[in-house]
Amino acid sequence: MNTANRSDIGRIRMVNEDRSWVGFLDHGVTLAIVADGMGGHQAGDVASQLAVDAFRDALTELPADLSTEQAKLLIRQAILQANEVVYDVASQNEQYHNMGTTVVAVLLQEKCVVIGHIGDSRAYKIRDGLISQLTEDHTLVNELAKNGQISPEEAATHPRRNVLTRALGTDPQVEVDVRALPWKSGDMLLLCSDGLSNMISEEEMLGTLQSEDLNLDGKADRLVELALQAGGDDNITVVLLQDDSEAEQEG
Repeated sequence: MNTANRSDIGRIRMVNEDRSWVGFLDHGVTLAIVADGMGGHQAGDVASQLAVDAFRDALTELPADLSTEQAKLLIRQAILQANEVVYDVASQNEQYHNMGTTVVAVLLQEKCVVIGHIGDSRAYKIRDGLISQLTEDHTLVNELAKNGQISPEEAATHPRRNVLTRALGTDPQVEVDVRALPWKSGDMLLLCSDGLSNMISEEEMLGTLQSEDLNLDGKADRLVELALQAGGDDNITVVLLQDDSEAEQEG
């Protein structure tokens, strides 16, 4: 599995509240997570780091014959464990009151990818020249758009598009969206914070990710640069995962 992991503070923010991690476990399993923290007095970066650490700690060992249903259960449990950790720290420390974070995480096996998410950090899949968004934003604006109260074009530029309807760590209980999808050689996954998805279009993403002049690290760098060129209004985090079995066979 080829991976690239990039994060940039952007042009406006004083602190990078995004955190990300990619890890490789036994039995060919790849894990990845992006978390975009929120809260005053630098609580956002505390929340996102706690979430990433708790997620990673929850999935240190996996069974060799992990089924898709087991994988879905495990990623849900890991995210719920992270919610408990962040909520507990926020409850016990006044300076972290109401801190929280988005999270989008994947558990990737040879033929299946399982995605869990809360908030508006996104996962995209790139296959056969097409890009598809795999997660649905838990935002006020997305709810308005789904109900037909505003158009997709209005949603893209709505002044309250960053208002979340669901976040990790702000409540003792939270609902995690989990889904499983088939995975095949040549597929690519993009995980990102809204500092990327709010600044560049899916067409720009796809154009970069299909570039034959860039390796995976170069593609991640280019995506960050495009978001910076578009204004860099927020922290920008990009994780790319691509099955490299084809390249190995060719070599």
